[in-house]
Amino acid sequence: MRWELSPEQDMFRDSFREWLADCAAPESVRQWLDSDVSPFEDRLARDGWLGVGFGEDLGGQGGGLLDLALAAEQLGSAAAPGGSWLAAVLAVPALAGRPDLAAAVLERGEYAALAVTAGQPPDVPGAGDNAVRWADGGLHGTVPAVLAADRASRLVVPAWEDGQADGCCTLFLADPSGPAVSLRRRRLLDRTRSAADVTFAGAPGERLDGDGGEVLATAALRAAVLVAADSLGAAGKMLDLAVGYGHQRTQFGVPIGSFQAVKHAAATMLVSVEASRSIAYFAAASVEQGGGEAPLHAATAKAQVTAAAEQASDAALTMHGAIGYTWEHDLQLFYKRAKLNAYLYGTPRVWNERLASGLPLVPAP
Repeated sequence: MRWELSPEQDMFRDSFREWLADCAAPESVRQWLDSDVSPFEDRLARDGWLGVGFGEDLGGQGGGLLDLALAAEQLGSAAAPGGSWLAAVLAVPALAGRPDLAAAVLERGEYAALAVTAGQPPDVPGAGDNAVRWADGGLHGTVPAVLAADRASRLVVPAWEDGQADGCCTLFLADPSGPAVSLRRRRLLDRTRSAADVTFAGAPGERLDGDGGEVLATAALRAAVLVAADSLGAAGKMLDLAVGYGHQRTQFGVPIGSFQAVKHAAATMLVSVEASRSIAYFAAASVEQGGGEAPLHAATAKAQVTAAAEQASDAALTMHGAIGYTWEHDLQLFYKRAKLNAYLYGTPRVWNERLASGLPLVPAP
């Protein structure tokens, strides 16, 4: 199956790709990472891209999850610093009852982050040290490795109150710069994204409307689709780099791209990228429509596309040799991005287990 985009979606994808090529070229990304200062998030909001995928009632520009998946694919293809974007995209639906705050995120770039551990699906119930409790009028607890928490102006915090049933939680809005909130930044192998451990010591919070468990369940599906789309973009770029390098590098007086083993590796990457594109787009449309099989489609996308991109990164690095991992070479940006995506919001194994548990058992003949 080959997914066909609408003319409007084609136009959006191409326009965003051109914008990224202008403001987030690989040499610019490396410069930002060297200095640990990036103007990218501010410009993303200022130029209006942050509002794509959300309705006008929230301060967005229209569109849906498929448009967000197209944006994620292009961010992955450019290795652009997209952690704050992804964190905001997951947090904004929780602000549906506060359209003023949603508009502050989407229109003014006052980024928000969902305070959940980036190493597991957002709907995994908090437990033990990873649980935040609401008690005595404040938030208490630590959430490890929250994506883009160090760059957020607001945190949407799932917290458990006494007497709540398993899987149920309440969402609170907290100020990460408040005196009762502390952040410890983590350095990731993929430096185009960031994460921080967030500790609440009686921090005040504004109670948000809505079912916290339902918000987290939706965030899990959206995270699965968007991380898969990011991996798709990174894999496509690594394929282009590998093919280009196969025509440049020579051994025994001929380009290595003429060797059968290299041709097979490139062909396998191409098939994987094209299959992943249809999987990711279909999952985005399915989750947007909210059908009964949407969780299965999202799980398939996260498990299959991120695993395929990780395999493509290894193949591309093998074709490049040691030069592919050097700081000056573009491949290392996409290689590290694909590696992180395989773990971001749940590994392929975690999502494959969800997929298996959601499929009906068919008796053997």
